[in-house]
Amino acid sequence: QVQLVESGGGLVQAGGSLRLSCAASGRTSSNYRMGWFRQAPGKEREFVATISRSGGSTYYVDSVKGRFTISRDNVKNTVYLQMNSLKPEDTAVYYCAAARTVARATMTEAYDYWGQGTQVTVSS
Repeated sequence: QVQLVESGGGLVQAGGSLRLSCAASGRTSSNYRMGWFRQAPGKEREFVATISRSGGSTYYVDSVKGRFTISRDNVKNTVYLQMNSLKPEDTAVYYCAAARTVARATMTEAYDYWGQGTQVTVSS
């Protein structure tokens, strides 16, 4: 079992930055591929970014490439999402997730554990 707790969300103006954190407890997070997803009101949960167990490989949805950076610190069992140049369309609840497998890393069903989410609101 892995417990995930996100933090760092908030209200920011367009063009601003936020850094989300996801603290993992239970089994060590280095055993899992980690991902960030987001869900806006009335929309399905969508993939944002993923990072391999070692941190050596990352992948992003096109809409955040060049603006968001996913990273991890396996000593601290924490995954981060640095979000720069935020846009109003980035407004959503952001979720951290952990997957035992490496396949289908952009799919919600590939992830085994989820955090409770943290709200990010970007004002125009």
